[in-house]
Amino acid sequence: MAIIGNIIKGVIHLSNSISSEIDHVKNQKEVLNHLLNSAKNTEFGLHYKFSNILLANQPYKLFKSSIPFFNYEKIHVEWWHKLHEGEKNITWPEHPDYFALSSGTTGKTSKRIPVTEEMIEAIKNAGIKQVLAMKNYDLPGDFFEKEIMMLGSSTNLEKQNDHIEGEISGISASRIPFWFRGFYKPGEEISRIDDWDERVQKIAENAKKWDIGALSGIPSWMELMMEKVIAYHNVDNIHDIWPSLRVYTTGGVAFGPYEKSFKRLTGKPVEIIDTYLASEGFIALQTRPETDAMQLLTDNGIFFEFVPFQPEYINQDGSLKPDSPCIAIEDVELGVDYVLIVSTVSGAWRYTIGDTVQFSDVKRAEIKITGRTKFFLNTVGSQLSVNKMDDAMKALEDQFGIDISEYTICAKRAEDEEFYHFWYLGASDTSLNAAEVANALDESLKEANKNYKVARSKALNGVKVKLIDSEVFYDWNARNKKKGGQVKMERVMNEEKFKEWEDFVQNH
Repeated sequence: MAIIGNIIKGVIHLSNSISSEIDHVKNQKEVLNHLLNSAKNTEFGLHYKFSNILLANQPYKLFKSSIPFFNYEKIHVEWWHKLHEGEKNITWPEHPDYFALSSGTTGKTSKRIPVTEEMIEAIKNAGIKQVLAMKNYDLPGDFFEKEIMMLGSSTNLEKQNDHIEGEISGISASRIPFWFRGFYKPGEEISRIDDWDERVQKIAENAKKWDIGALSGIPSWMELMMEKVIAYHNVDNIHDIWPSLRVYTTGGVAFGPYEKSFKRLTGKPVEIIDTYLASEGFIALQTRPETDAMQLLTDNGIFFEFVPFQPEYINQDGSLKPDSPCIAIEDVELGVDYVLIVSTVSGAWRYTIGDTVQFSDVKRAEIKITGRTKFFLNTVGSQLSVNKMDDAMKALEDQFGIDISEYTICAKRAEDEEFYHFWYLGASDTSLNAAEVANALDESLKEANKNYKVARSKALNGVKVKLIDSEVFYDWNARNKKKGGQVKMERVMNEEKFKEWEDFVQNH
């Protein structure tokens, strides 16, 4: 009998049974009040008169009319750069102990996003909420005694004068509570290895020593790790090494493009639980198996706002135009794409993290990530978001019986001076007729998106496809020193970046 596991499971059920239904609107009003109160005497709070906002009859109305939208470049130039000069009380009280490095998918140089102690506590609280949500899943008692493989960035963080730097997954893993360390794999020693390939090699060598019940990490790197373990031990699938594996906690990107290849690697069914942890904070997590949508964490140090995702509100670089309409959670609607705006206990204010979301259940505050503002392809009016592209990849997988785990696209003129969409697909079978695949992709997008269909009848002349090995995508990220961790592939590239990409592929 897994006595300890059943005790934990019982506590989880008890914790959930005594909790009342969540009032997300009330939560958000309280979070906004807390943020304003906490930061009212900072330079930012004094500049934007937070004390006046707190006294207003409609605080949110004055809040959004007083404070502009910020992206990383704007808030760094105007405010956060002072933190790197040793100043404190800038956008949040005192000075942050950590900075999360986040080059993401769109920048060559790392962003440095402040991470305060209050944010670290909020991330821990989100982790606890995730464990408590397990009561909604049909898991045996002994699952809660199994080990968890957390595949993130290196926990070998870098000391910089008065703070510590690293990716958010590395920061979080370095601060795991003592009682959890016995469950945490690959363990502190291996997790500190900076080199991705060396770290995965060590995981493969030690894999049989561990009884893994859950995996956690970005899908592309998790798949590479599993492939390495499977090959090292010469087995058919990962369950031959970790027979207790029952849960995979994914995040960072949509899981859809990886679903087929992931199932092939696991060999047996695994519960897929989605999470939304960004460098700016733990935003949402999946709380029930009936849906793959995630519930916004409305009581955990982040205030959310939403701008309808329309081309007229978005600048070319993905930032928001200053006069874009913005609403709070009480006014959102089902089925509308919104640009997500956050204000946080790390001192981010009305900050665009670059993601677009859609509500699938307003009362439960459940969302799905639908794309990136910078990855929105609107050249010649095609209006393609990442979720539409992901759906098209699934259709191709079904039609041609292949796996497509990675892809990238650029809209540009060809030699005939006409506009085309140029696609590179990381396919499990690269011998297929590329012209046939291009035609099927074109038809799928026409059927799914009326704006694309209109564009194809006018300025967009067609689709060109090249099929390449998925490994090329991973090597591209490695070349840019972005292998492993929170790294995601660019789904949409501008022409300058695409030229670099094509040169890389040609010389690979």
